Amino acid sequence: QVQLVESGGGLVQTGGSLRLSCAASRFTLSSYTMGWFRQAPGKEREFVAAIRWSGDTTYYADSVKGRFTISRDNAKNTVSLQMNSLKPEDTAVYYCARNLGDIRTVYQQAGYVNWGQGTQVTVSS
Repeated sequence: QVQLVESGGGLVQTGGSLRLSCAASRFTLSSYTMGWFRQAPGKEREFVAAIRWSGDTTYYADSVKGRFTISRDNAKNTVSLQMNSLKPEDTAVYYCARNLGDIRTVYQQAGYVNWGQGTQVTVSS
């Protein structure tokens, strides 16, 4: 069974940093565009960042551009999200997922499958 497992969440103060990791099992992550989404309490899940299977193109939500960096380590079969200059509004459960292969859907959660269980990120003010 294809599985994605996120890790690295936690509690951090405003301005701090966290690095999230998404590990894949039973499929080769390097063959797919991968994305990170987040869901804050009472809000819908929203796009955060994505990276193409080739690793040469990345996509970011305007709210995280310049602060977050998505990367992939194909040797370890993982995708990471480095989050710097964190703000209280970044507080959410963060999920990784695999894109179905249509680059037109890279910003839409409907274009993704194999969602992980999520990892909680809390930024205190």
